[in-house]
Amino acid sequence: MPQIYCDTPVGVACITETEGFISKISIMDVPADIEQAATPLLQQAVQQLGEYFAGTRQVFDFKIKQEGTPFQQEVWSALSEIGYGKTITYTQQSNRMKNPLAIRAIAAANGKNNLWIVVPCHRVIGANGELTGYAGGLWRKQWLLEHEAKVLGIGQTKLTF
Repeated sequence: MPQIYCDTPVGVACITETEGFISKISIMDVPADIEQAATPLLQQAVQQLGEYFAGTRQVFDFKIKQEGTPFQQEVWSALSEIGYGKTITYTQQSNRMKNPLAIRAIAAANGKNNLWIVVPCHRVIGANGELTGYAGGLWRKQWLLEHEAKVLGIGQTKLTF
């Protein structure tokens, strides 16, 4: 599986391609020592992530596919419907999926999402508005939400001097 690393403002993204699809995008503090293969699809993913962080891209259009159960696929599809700069709660996500009793299962499936930023699990927050559960660390989740809010100009999320 070809992989490539790219620097982002919140760490190093590792992008993996499997059979013509981007199958995994993860974030880490430093890259592992793995040989990189810059296929056209990986280059496209790097370019689009760069555009996202530059504030010029809100939707990704490269081909993605991640392995998961039918339920996980349904959860990830629902995540992809959350608009850029928007947040929803886990309760809202379960209601949108017409499965209000599955909040914990939905949250667990969110946590198994392998396509960092592209399938925007960072846009799901706790019922009280608190940031909860993010594999990349809550500070990254906060950064991503603040970045999207800033790009959209939808309010000041923290004091800056």
